[in-house]
Amino acid sequence: MTDKTIMLGMFQAMGLGGAWRLPGNTSTEFLDLDHWITMAKRLDEAGVDFLFFADDYAYPIMNGQVIDVAIKEALLFPKADPVTLLSALAAVTTKLGLVVTSSTTIEKPQALAKRFATLDHLSKGRIGWNVVTGAGQNSSAKLFGEKMIPHDERYALAEDHLQLALKLWQGSWEDGALKVDKENNMYADPSMVHEIEHDGPYFQAHGLLTVPPSPQRTPVLFQAGTSAKGRDLASRYAEAVFLAAEPEMMAEQIADLRARAVSHGRAPDAIKFLIAGTFITAETEEEALALRERMIGFNTLEGAAAAYAFFTGLDLLSMELDKPLSTVKTEQGRTNVERFAGENGKPAPTVREILEEFRRNGVMGQPFIGTPGRVVDQAEAVIAQTGADGFLVQPGPDGTYDDFIDMLMPVMRERGLINSDHAASDQRGTTLRERIFGVGQKRLPHDHPGAQYLAGVPAIAGQ
Repeated sequence: MTDKTIMLGMFQAMGLGGAWRLPGNTSTEFLDLDHWITMAKRLDEAGVDFLFFADDYAYPIMNGQVIDVAIKEALLFPKADPVTLLSALAAVTTKLGLVVTSSTTIEKPQALAKRFATLDHLSKGRIGWNVVTGAGQNSSAKLFGEKMIPHDERYALAEDHLQLALKLWQGSWEDGALKVDKENNMYADPSMVHEIEHDGPYFQAHGLLTVPPSPQRTPVLFQAGTSAKGRDLASRYAEAVFLAAEPEMMAEQIADLRARAVSHGRAPDAIKFLIAGTFITAETEEEALALRERMIGFNTLEGAAAAYAFFTGLDLLSMELDKPLSTVKTEQGRTNVERFAGENGKPAPTVREILEEFRRNGVMGQPFIGTPGRVVDQAEAVIAQTGADGFLVQPGPDGTYDDFIDMLMPVMRERGLINSDHAASDQRGTTLRERIFGVGQKRLPHDHPGAQYLAGVPAIAGQ
């Protein structure tokens, strides 16, 4: 068992949830602002750490064509833009962190830096950015009329993107530059506002961020993806990483990422790790298991194949079902290929087994199922086994987190897994970074590579 408190983030996409066909599921209301306001207020009052929105421009395709079953069954389709929600949700919450995905392949760093700095102001420092190189590259590249960028090159581009964004957030304004002195007609001291220079392999810039420094300056940096290139980028820049795999594999990933972070001059605890978790609970074990099977019953093997194609670009239905993957080469997300590569002495699963795993669990791995006490037992065990810091919780069968809040969080609080004063803002700080790392830690720490760009502060030797 674990003796540490854990973080809780809640996963959403601005689209239909996987259980949208269940009676009472609310995810079909994803274009209704009141739906999101109700959800965010409930999470804020419950003391959840942050609400996270996944996002991309992609949809499942194969051989250049849209997969019909994806449209028919609402598989990773449709999707709206969650960035448009954040200002509204910031207005109706006071403590809840708000994290959203933006792609370094799609978005220009100058525009992204301005958008996130503005949101950080409007939320009073509660914004996080999930840095992705792009999901579903085959369809999103097609949508934008561009060639698909090779996997490893996307990570090189992402690092260049991050460095430029960090220069804008950290280096354009010195602390104290903002005066707002009406009597002497000085809004800002020109000698303390600087144009930054960036001449990278993918992005160039000479100019300044027009938004004054926000409470966090830089939003909290999240990342997912555990390929070799993904791990290298995360160990350098990420402050929190999302994981989804078997416990043994996650333990290895966490240990490796921590070691890599130290090798880059960062602290061993510089990165927090959150496990993507599906929690299904009921008053009895039998009820919980029956609900789980009812949810799975809506999923088809064709749908599982479409979802796998979205994440990897691989067509499982064209392969021999009773043999392992016929190829592990792909320029799309490699995490869900390497997941089934049969590492650590385990035989590689067959294509049929991969399809069934994806039909039952998708990208999220095995769920936690049972009575509240039993589910929390399972969650504690996984935290202890992996060394992770918390969970990224998937929505419940009804599309909300009501069961998690009402049935599981009280047990977690009783066991000391979450703070008894979890909802008390004066005990947790006011910004998302403080909520994750502790009161007083509003800005990037000195050992983060972005700290070297801080305006008015001499660069640290060796950085």
